[in-house]
Amino acid sequence: MILYLTLLLNGALMIALPIVLGIYLSRRYRLGWRLWWIGAGTFVLSQIGHIPFNAVLTLLFNRGFLPAPPPEYQLLFNSVLLGLSAGLWEESFRYGAFRWWAKDARSWSKALMMGNGHGGIEAILLGVLVLINYIIMWVAQGMDLSAYIPAGQLPIFEEQVAIYWSIPWYDSLLGALERVFALTIQISLSVIVLQVFLRRNLVWLIIAIGWHALVDALSVYLVSTQSIYTVEAVIGVLALISLGIIFILRSPDPVPAVEETPPVQPALPDPANGNSETVDSYRLDETRYQ
Repeated sequence: MILYLTLLLNGALMIALPIVLGIYLSRRYRLGWRLWWIGAGTFVLSQIGHIPFNAVLTLLFNRGFLPAPPPEYQLLFNSVLLGLSAGLWEESFRYGAFRWWAKDARSWSKALMMGNGHGGIEAILLGVLVLINYIIMWVAQGMDLSAYIPAGQLPIFEEQVAIYWSIPWYDSLLGALERVFALTIQISLSVIVLQVFLRRNLVWLIIAIGWHALVDALSVYLVSTQSIYTVEAVIGVLALISLGIIFILRSPDPVPAVEETPPVQPALPDPANGNSETVDSYRLDETRYQ
């Protein structure tokens, strides 16, 4: 059955894509993996604050401490709020990484590597979860699950297993395709934040927050209102725009300064010591053609 292959391939590609890109960037621009790990650490640290922040916001709205919008605007409000939350947390941490953690990352190629680490670790973590889910669904086929799952939840889980193994094979690869789009967007955001330091203008950080918020807000809104194909098509367009941003903001890597050493002057014979040689015209004529 082709789904066994494509579902496995989906998770494997999500893990492999940022690693392969990292190898290419490392070799192409002679970079180590330090910046990749800094980008990865930046994403993880941002989520340590971002996820609890969203949970607290949800709790405050549910308990009535914050005014909720009318039901007809609930989805739009949530989309914008979640988009802004993601943009503020991730881009603030990305800015902090450039400023304090990777002070040497002041070139386009280094921003690519940091962006690949930022979006790459997200893709790898999701890929691992996809593969774990693949194993669970494979084992669950034809297995008596009544001893492991409560009776009230068993029909729901069995339905999920049936749906998992009945999707079209091309749908099973959408996760990997989405990671390609997301990785492109994350790299563009690193290139945008880099401009804060190259151009010495904090407006670029605001642009990065806005671009991130727009992408996430559209994604949240469209997932609830449109088909999965429409969602992926829109994200694909945003990824193409991000690719354009990456190359529009491309700048040559700075050439390291080379210290010029003055030419060594030949030592002149010192007549004061007795070691100087006197070369007469006879000896010059004698050696002219030798």
